[in-house]
Amino acid sequence: MSFTVNDFDYDLPARLVAQAPLAARSASRLLVVGKTLIDRHFADLPEFVRPGDLFVFNDTRVLHARLFGVKASGGAIEVLLERPLGPHEALAQVRASRSPCVGATLRLADAFEVTVLGRVGEFFHLQFPQDDDLLTLVERHGKLPLPPYIRRAAADADENRYQTVYARDPGSVAAPTAGLHFDRNVLDALTGAGAKLAWLTLHVGAGTFQPVRVHDLAEHHMHRERYLIPPATVAAIAATHAAGGRVIAVGTTSMRALEAAARGGELTAGEGETDIFILPGFRFRVADALVTNFHLPRSTLLMLVSAFAGMETIRRAYAHAIACDYRFFSYGDAMFLTRDDEALCNAV
Repeated sequence: MSFTVNDFDYDLPARLVAQAPLAARSASRLLVVGKTLIDRHFADLPEFVRPGDLFVFNDTRVLHARLFGVKASGGAIEVLLERPLGPHEALAQVRASRSPCVGATLRLADAFEVTVLGRVGEFFHLQFPQDDDLLTLVERHGKLPLPPYIRRAAADADENRYQTVYARDPGSVAAPTAGLHFDRNVLDALTGAGAKLAWLTLHVGAGTFQPVRVHDLAEHHMHRERYLIPPATVAAIAATHAAGGRVIAVGTTSMRALEAAARGGELTAGEGETDIFILPGFRFRVADALVTNFHLPRSTLLMLVSAFAGMETIRRAYAHAIACDYRFFSYGDAMFLTRDDEALCNAV
């Protein structure tokens, strides 16, 4: 079956785009989506868990990936890292009145200089100074890169709230936002309900905010992102399925990493890059349920959740969320998508 970008469009009132987090992480609302729709709060998520379920979290940490500076000519520039390519090189978006040419020198944060080595698609290949680690420079001089639909500069509070409480491995330029709802109380309640927790890493690239520019989705090419799945997580998933439990992916980033690593038919541990593009009709091999936020119209993330839960189910859920004034996108509310309504019966 073929799809166009219009198949994944919807109208969203601007007032529903969350511009700041709530005072408490787990105070956000939770729409539980199965054959029925259930309105709850995120702190209620443990009520929908069965003993033996396994939650898989993405432990990536967001970099201070936005840097401001000037070209040699004095023109202002803004650099947003896409991803590091090693200790001294990175791909990045560069905003300027005129794009810098190969060989150009850019001075960032009035602290250090980078050289433009070339272009890779829409991104610039940058050489950072050899006498310091790229991540150290970025963390010291950069700014937290809030998504473009948040119409304000990053504030001190975002330093904490635009990271998950379990963020460990620096490398992302956007948060795995489904994880932002989890606080220590919710994590403890999940394990208290008999669930287990596992971890992987997928470093989210700036490409996640790139619009789909083709009409026919068969012509769309996904950006690449790096992931790592530890052997312990693969073993925990195998044990969960063998015992009849559910694997619950926390966020589309965890889902993409798991399904990318299982494309050969069996989930394998290790490190790699993925450009997996998940559309309705995709065969999910690992995840049985998904915790996720509400996603932008015409986005590849909306396509992924539509593939997982079904297009009509997602349309119904989003229409309900808009009618009930749920908050959307990174600092917005959450959904729990399950194709197994047995877990819902006792929690209603």
